[in-house]
Amino acid sequence: MKLHTATEVMSLAKKLESESAKFYRDMSRRYVRDGDVFVSFARENEGNIVQIERAYYSVITDAIEGGFAFDIESDDYTFEAPPEQNIPRPDALNKAISIEEKISRFYSDAARQSDALMADIPRAFRLVAKKRDARIARLKALLDRESLK
Repeated sequence: MKLHTATEVMSLAKKLESESAKFYRDMSRRYVRDGDVFVSFARENEGNIVQIERAYYSVITDAIEGGFAFDIESDDYTFEAPPEQNIPRPDALNKAISIEEKISRFYSDAARQSDALMADIPRAFRLVAKKRDARIARLKALLDRESLK
């Protein structure tokens, strides 16, 4: 589905954050050794929602909302979390990396598209994308550690 308004994009951002938080909470239960890392990711996701909502509500106007600030295809950024069954840890980590890459790309694309009309929202999106990129590095480090066993 094509998203054009700030409200639509904010809804997708909240959905991506919520679904990936659930994914990380599930991972924390499955892979207890690194559970604290995954729980911290889930908590950070919840903070990301607050941060982008705060930016959105502080700057949005009817003029911007009524216009079309975005041209985002939501299907390009959605993901399927693996079932909770016995997925091998390396596969789960690779899935987490894939999820983070998609979500980071969403925030980067949304920031770029909204640059001309808004200031605070693209800044918040870029900050979240940067956090996601840092997560990718942490997840790759966990995956590398896993392969050394």
